[in-house]
Amino acid sequence: MESRMAGPIRVLVVDDSALMRQLITDILNADPHIEVVGRARDGLDALEKIPRLNPDVVTLDVEMPRLDGLATLERIMSAHPLPVVMLSALTIRGAEITIRALELGAIDFVAKPQAAQQEGISTLARELALKVKVAAGVDLKRLQRPALESHPPVPGPPPGFSPEIMAIGLSSGGPSALSYLLTQLPDSFPLGIVVAQHMPPGFTRHLAERLDSICRLQVKEAREGDVIEPGLVLIAPAGYQLQVQRHLQKGRVTIKEPGPKELYRPSADILFASAAGAYGQQVLALILTGMGSDGSEGLAAVKERGGFVIAEARETCLIYGMPRAAVEAGVVDEVLPLNQMPARICQLAGARC
Repeated sequence: MESRMAGPIRVLVVDDSALMRQLITDILNADPHIEVVGRARDGLDALEKIPRLNPDVVTLDVEMPRLDGLATLERIMSAHPLPVVMLSALTIRGAEITIRALELGAIDFVAKPQAAQQEGISTLARELALKVKVAAGVDLKRLQRPALESHPPVPGPPPGFSPEIMAIGLSSGGPSALSYLLTQLPDSFPLGIVVAQHMPPGFTRHLAERLDSICRLQVKEAREGDVIEPGLVLIAPAGYQLQVQRHLQKGRVTIKEPGPKELYRPSADILFASAAGAYGQQVLALILTGMGSDGSEGLAAVKERGGFVIAEARETCLIYGMPRAAVEAGVVDEVLPLNQMPARICQLAGARC
């Protein structure tokens, strides 16, 4: 991750709670690469201070009086486009608003601790500083997903490739990318789809519900034993691992507790490897925007079994981490910008988009 700034990252903290404003300020100022240059008590206060303080990143509370986080984000992205990291309470309303905020252009979010417990505060401190640094390096033009110039024609599918399942791994920037991709696919799409999206527990159900409301496909948070079938998208539940199994030609998912050394919960590596084990050369795998390298090892298994792998191109990735790691590992067949993926996916799946 490369920062756009030579000096410390300048941050405006926006929260209606004086206690949270102070806590967030202390957390960020403890990092030598970050400087809190201002604090705002609500959205209206923030909109007044942004032109004057010229922050590099804004941390924005979801639920506030006068002007809430969603309305504030819309105005920021319209008048003063800036990288924004949302802070959300672990509530139904907070999760729903956060998912919408990610669609509207927020770079990422951090869940607020439910109580003043040291473990929750430590997690907040670790995640918030990291995500502010990542947000500072994001090219905001990538949030708009403009129509890009066509890439050279790609070859047809490999001989004998006839996919039955599509597996997708993604992280930061994922909800927006997933929303775009799935809304382009027809209700007659012939593959079952399984997704590992990095998210804290409590948010993937709301992501699935939101996608289900805007897609022609059916989208749901996966449960133990769900059958993989055409036109159904199964989102791995946050905090767990989703694995694909197959018995008598019928694919199902199993949901397992993560192991103590498994950093990503859900993990794209585990999803891809299990899909490869169950479906062999009938796997179409996508690795999209996100931090880190999760997915590369699992994609190696997909390639070994004869599956087909597409990585999102740098120019449309909000965070070019996971796709870059896969490309550098040599486990990718094609690299495409997001806006060219739906047509290619339909071609490979034998569908009409």
